[in-house]
Amino acid sequence: MLKRFFKAALAVIFVCFSLNSFASEPVDSSDPYKLIKALADNTFASIKANKDKLNDSNVSRGIIRTELLPYIDNKYASLKVINQNLKQTNEEQRARFVEAFTDYIIATYADALKKYTTQTVEVQKPNKIDDNDGFISVKVFVKEEGAPDLEVIFKLRKNKKTGQWKIYDMVAEGISLLSAKQSELSGLIRDKGIDAVSKQLNEHVAATASK
Repeated sequence: MLKRFFKAALAVIFVCFSLNSFASEPVDSSDPYKLIKALADNTFASIKANKDKLNDSNVSRGIIRTELLPYIDNKYASLKVINQNLKQTNEEQRARFVEAFTDYIIATYADALKKYTTQTVEVQKPNKIDDNDGFISVKVFVKEEGAPDLEVIFKLRKNKKTGQWKIYDMVAEGISLLSAKQSELSGLIRDKGIDAVSKQLNEHVAATASK
């Protein structure tokens, strides 16, 4: 089930967030529904423009880093993964882990980019947003010929200072990607220490780089 979830989750990520690398204007993130819709609308131009180069990790990871990462709350997600181990870490260790975890997620997403090039996406109609709302979920429906629609829920968090929304998690088939990573890594942090896990993530990123 978990393996199936990750395959589906990665498919959705790239359908929704592989932006046109030639786009010059940033995506409006002041409204979570507009954010998801804008990202989805720009998907296929990016995939088609780069599909012959995606085996080069510099290209695939570069797309994710420059186009997807600005709309992901990677620091918040990283600290949620550290979870109950937070008090056993210092600021420098946490900063190194955030960087390593971010690179790990970028590499994971980029590796799956070349596998998904034919899906279409439908974003749910917007609901009314209260000014006091700090968290919200947006549903998207991934459609592929010959397969049932896949419903995925994107969870977003609003920065109270800037008013901008960022994605911190997504849920497919009832499984949270963030929770899955918490289960995978928080125990390792507890047993081996955060520095060892950061090193392990960095080694994985380096080992999976390809041209």
